[in-house]
Amino acid sequence: MASDCEPALNQAESRNPTLERYLGALREAKNDSEQFAALLLVTKAVKAGDIDAKTRRRIFDAVGFTFPNRLLTTKEAPDGCPDHVLRALGVALLACFCSDPELASHPQVLNKIPILSTFLTARGDPDDAARRSMIDDTYQCLTAVAGTPRGPRHLIAGGTVSALCQAYLGHGYGFDQALALLVGLLAAAETQCWKEAEPDLLAVLRGLSEDFQRAEDASKFELCQLLPLFLPPTTVPPECHRDLQAGLARILGSKLSSWQRNPALKLAARLAHACGSDWIPVGSSGSKFLALLVNLACVEVRLALEETGTEVKEDVVTACYALMELGIQECTRCEQSLLKEPQKVQLVSIMKEAIGAVIHYLLQVGPEKQKEPFVFASVRILGAWLAEETSSLRKEVCQLLPFLVRYAKTLYEEAEEANDISQQVANLAISPTTPGPSWPGDALRLLLPGWCHLTVEDGPREILIKEGAPSLLCKYFLQQWELTSPGHDTSVLPDSVEIGLQTCCHIFLNLVVTAPGLIKRDACFTSLMNTLMTSLPSLVQQQGRLLLAANVATLGLLMARLLSTSPALQGTPASRGFFAAAILFLSQSHVARATPGSDQAVLALSPDYEGIWADLQELWFLGMQAFTGCVPLLPWLAPAALRSRWPQELLQLLGSVSPNSVKPEMVAAYQGVLVELARANRLCREAMRLQAGEETASHYRMAALEQCLSEP
Repeated sequence: MASDCEPALNQAESRNPTLERYLGALREAKNDSEQFAALLLVTKAVKAGDIDAKTRRRIFDAVGFTFPNRLLTTKEAPDGCPDHVLRALGVALLACFCSDPELASHPQVLNKIPILSTFLTARGDPDDAARRSMIDDTYQCLTAVAGTPRGPRHLIAGGTVSALCQAYLGHGYGFDQALALLVGLLAAAETQCWKEAEPDLLAVLRGLSEDFQRAEDASKFELCQLLPLFLPPTTVPPECHRDLQAGLARILGSKLSSWQRNPALKLAARLAHACGSDWIPVGSSGSKFLALLVNLACVEVRLALEETGTEVKEDVVTACYALMELGIQECTRCEQSLLKEPQKVQLVSIMKEAIGAVIHYLLQVGPEKQKEPFVFASVRILGAWLAEETSSLRKEVCQLLPFLVRYAKTLYEEAEEANDISQQVANLAISPTTPGPSWPGDALRLLLPGWCHLTVEDGPREILIKEGAPSLLCKYFLQQWELTSPGHDTSVLPDSVEIGLQTCCHIFLNLVVTAPGLIKRDACFTSLMNTLMTSLPSLVQQQGRLLLAANVATLGLLMARLLSTSPALQGTPASRGFFAAAILFLSQSHVARATPGSDQAVLALSPDYEGIWADLQELWFLGMQAFTGCVPLLPWLAPAALRSRWPQELLQLLGSVSPNSVKPEMVAAYQGVLVELARANRLCREAMRLQAGEETASHYRMAALEQCLSEP
């Protein structure tokens, strides 16, 4: 063994005989003073030249951690020796050790993180060479730890993020190293950094934003690349909005090369995704800036996607998509929009051309590219456009529909991969995680609003049916519904799940009206009907979910008319439960409300319905009409309605309020239900007569009901 080691030892000695001599002195030291002197010599030799890993390991074997630990924590320095010199020596040794990745993750290094972090903000003579050397060594240690697999977590837990922020804001020696290490930690563990040091990171963001606003030289382009990393995961503080917008306006309003412009577009996209348009000032300057942003984004998209064979800068184009989405939102906003009407018209025309380029690109996408994040991002912006505009580019959209159905089906069937794609799309936008609303994890949710519009039109609807979209939508609805079923915590579900379910219902309602034959022949709608029947009874009892219950009830009632011969609707427990819940939804919409100074009450909306009636009323009237149509088709329904006491309570309600307070459309809806129930069942007629039905019908001029109740 000795003979094997001797060549290596001789080689090391020949490379650095001075270091070997100092190591020998260190090993032979008899007390602290001799060891301290030898350590100074070793440290000097290490700094004088490069050393290899084996030599570094030999230094560690000779020194160990015990003495550096004492140097870092001692409070009593020898006479004439400043106390920071001892600490500087200890840090220098640790820096030497940390060059070895194995030692950088050693517990004896990790437990020094809190001490090392304090050195970054310690006061002292800024021109002291020893102090500067100690700061450099401290950054070397912390950077080495950050490079280990679990290093960032240890640094964050040890208070390093706050110390780095304070060191940077103090602009003392090494503050640029503090910023570089902060960038690395944020890239590796953004969420944890913000959780541990949000106030300090916000202070850095404010400082960078102010620098960005003031910068007149090339540093503004460097700040453009840095700033996205310092935007918080929640929302950007309002006090930063002005500086960030002003800095971007100065950059984007100038003639720039792509390497200067692209980081600015990415930063603007991050702000748009995190804050919407809140970071853009109201008024003429803000509207011009927003128009400029969207215009530049559309030009970039067209340049990238219209030319076949050119290399697409996917991160830049994805950022432009986010800016286009902001433009779509502002152009469709009726109140408090930043844009004036002429600006909206102009931007819609420009965005139409960019969307045409997106469609052109998607038509070229083959099966091998369907799982690429950029394709997902392209489908997302197309979905945002189709949610608001389907009349333009109709031919191109119809041409693309088969691809969209296949694409949505592929991602639906591989849901886990789709979720991963959505995260990769967020990464494309520039940062490790993207703040603001999360990107939906499936393509279908992106396309639902557009498909809802397209199913009203004959041509697009036929294509969607031919490509199997209704069956896919049924499966998707049932899958999403599982997330809201008992046993799942609906409070943690994103709003997009419930909105997606409601939009699915709207698509199905369109199909019920425009393609009733499809509902009757496709087995997937039988499964859908069964789910609606079993789900509505519990749904109508849940607070805050009335709009979804309205969609489910109305869709189920309309489908029941078409599927009335199905065994599942012949008075089964599920069908009875569904109709009882539907009656509950329809019957609780209005109440009698007393009015000051009047003896007679008026018909008014129930408190639960009042705040959402604008979104609810069309569904309610359609539901009343559908229930009316179900009564003659399902013989058991009229007796069930009588047992619920709905017809009696409805007549009682009408009798207790002023007829002038009941709008004609309400009178027509109520009469339709009462007439069909009276015609379908003798007991219903008798119960209505006992409730002064004929008199009430006369007061409200319900001729059909009055005639029906006058018959035996």
